[in-house]
Amino acid sequence: MRAQDTLLFAVKTLRSYPTRSMLIMLAMALGVAAVIVLTALGDGARRYVINQFSSIGTNLIIVLPGRAETAGGFPGAALGQTPRDLTLDDARWVGRLPQVRRYAPLNVGVAELSAAGVLREVTVLGSSAEILPIRHMRLVQGNIIAGIFENSAQIILGDKLAQDFFPDGNALGQRVRLGDRRFLVAGILAMQGESMGFNSDEIVIIPVQHAQALFNTHSLFRLMVEARHRSEIEATKAAIHETIVRRHNGEDDVTVITQDAVLATFDRILHALTLGVAGIAIISLLVAGILVMNVMLVAVSQRTGEIGLLKAIGTPALTIRLVFLTEAILLSVAGAILGFALGQAGSLLLRIAYPQLPAWPPIWANFAGIAVAILVGTLAGLLPAARAARLDPVQALNKR
Repeated sequence: MRAQDTLLFAVKTLRSYPTRSMLIMLAMALGVAAVIVLTALGDGARRYVINQFSSIGTNLIIVLPGRAETAGGFPGAALGQTPRDLTLDDARWVGRLPQVRRYAPLNVGVAELSAAGVLREVTVLGSSAEILPIRHMRLVQGNIIAGIFENSAQIILGDKLAQDFFPDGNALGQRVRLGDRRFLVAGILAMQGESMGFNSDEIVIIPVQHAQALFNTHSLFRLMVEARHRSEIEATKAAIHETIVRRHNGEDDVTVITQDAVLATFDRILHALTLGVAGIAIISLLVAGILVMNVMLVAVSQRTGEIGLLKAIGTPALTIRLVFLTEAILLSVAGAILGFALGQAGSLLLRIAYPQLPAWPPIWANFAGIAVAILVGTLAGLLPAARAARLDPVQALNKR
């Protein structure tokens, strides 16, 4: 029997059992679709985190008060001790390092903002004018001059806050009250949306000295530093650490982390998660393969008379084996193609439902899902094909 005849015979047989064929194809398709959708979800989460970290700046180094140990906390916490303060003077000394391009001290808190008869609670960032270029923020209104901003009671409003408090668009130059202090609106942030856990359109930025007075603290929450060159990040990190330790009388009581280190950690975790969910999805393909094998074994029992007739007219065992193997491969290929289409549709629905999540399935996942489905279907068809080839023609005809 020619290869073309074998293929046509297998197709005709599959069409003779439409329900059985569709169920096997559906099982394969769901397995492939699960691989594609789950890996798209995992890889989308990884890309989302990378994009979020990229949006907060480049060549970024973050200084935190207190020494973070491998146990995940500060060793003095159990004794009631608190980490040593990270102060504005520390920040100024760091800013004098030749490797540092710019720096921004940071305090974060919540306070009530009131103006024009509107009152609401807002997130407050206390910092310097350098926070804007470091965090890749820009103004759509206003012009912030570094020295004037730090030394005056000026405030920058997020885009949504400006619209809520001043719907006529005349926010610049207006007076607002933040907590128990009054500020002059000097700038409006461009719309940016959510970034690293908070909505940049609903924040206010005030000079760090005013924020410390407002929140009654002398310590900084963070110190954000931008290195001059990406190739010097590690050297800059070491210089910052050495400077602060020297200022703190030799005490190693700060933690200096780089953006790349944090990003690499998240990348490894989410990549492992993606592989894990892909492995779980592949298990469903193995289950589908077992289904193919079981159904094909039942088919051999149901078609013993047909097999006996083929052998009686001189059909070689190899040809019979190829007929059943071709049926299994056709079912697997059709299921894989259907699963690929379902997986792409599922990924598209994810991107529509969550526009901020770049849930594009990795290329390797597309090929892996299809390849595993075809391989599993082929292997699952070997045993039924071998059993059909071993049938005795006389006994098979007697069972017809």
